[in-house]
Amino acid sequence: MNRALLLSGLTLLVALLFAGSLMAGKVWVPFDAWFSDDPRWWIIAELRLPRAILGLTIGAGLGLTGAVLQGYLRNPLADPAVVGVSASAALGAVAAIVLLAASAPLVIFGAAMLAAAGSMLLLIGLAWRAESAVTFILAGTVLSSLAAALTAFLISIAPNPFAVAEIIDWIMGALTDRSFAEAKLAVPFVALGCVILLFTGRALDALTLGEDAARSLGLKLQRTQLLIVLGTGLTVGASVAVTGVVGFVGLIVPHLMRPLTGARPSALLLPSALGGAALVLAADSLVRVGPGATEIRLGVAMAMLGTPFFFFLLLRMRRSAWI
Repeated sequence: MNRALLLSGLTLLVALLFAGSLMAGKVWVPFDAWFSDDPRWWIIAELRLPRAILGLTIGAGLGLTGAVLQGYLRNPLADPAVVGVSASAALGAVAAIVLLAASAPLVIFGAAMLAAAGSMLLLIGLAWRAESAVTFILAGTVLSSLAAALTAFLISIAPNPFAVAEIIDWIMGALTDRSFAEAKLAVPFVALGCVILLFTGRALDALTLGEDAARSLGLKLQRTQLLIVLGTGLTVGASVAVTGVVGFVGLIVPHLMRPLTGARPSALLLPSALGGAALVLAADSLVRVGPGATEIRLGVAMAMLGTPFFFFLLLRMRRSAWI
């Protein structure tokens, strides 16, 4: 497909879904109420606009991160969780809730970003001397397992059931009740992470020839690895710090975009960012209009969507192997 046409179509789709996100909810706010004295306008201004901004930003960041990691690891099943930053950021937020009894967005965000930064430093330390992507995967797996174990430990020593309920509610991931305070915290970090990741496009193209061939073309694999760790840490860490864990975006979106962009990894980056924004905006709108007095958590909805998709990919890969 023509690249300009694809990007234009995806941009229009994101714009429409952003507008739909402002309208959708238990209380529907039609477009003609936006520029009038209708009191429902305050629902948009105070509740839905920051939520839509976060959905667009976080979706774009997660979609882009998934495309970069799949290109770097040459693994179609890779997603942001593979490097352990997501689990580490969640650990930091849980630690703030349990150990500091924190509820302020700034404290939770700061703790999550510190934990994400720590995991980035550990990941660099574990994988820096070895340029192979396999070492990168193993280091990320170690960090993810350690962070998950420590998170479970903190939940087990939570001082009261209310703290446990708050932790579980946060870990499930949602954009519910997010305000401009959270948006101001997260958007700059996610944007900076995305800019860093976009600079890896040429390196990802070279890596399709293999690490030895890429090195012979002058690619500095350690520099590429550093950019990916920094970009992923900023993007995923800031996302998890304000929404909790929202999975599968980075897995699903690159697969949906790849038939439209071709096999070149650099061509997949921007479409995946736009596709991720569209997916999160659409999913968040749907969970708001679902039946029941309360919303389904966005992380739960994405898991319900992503798990069958993951199994479909596994079955398709096995079928290809048999052939």
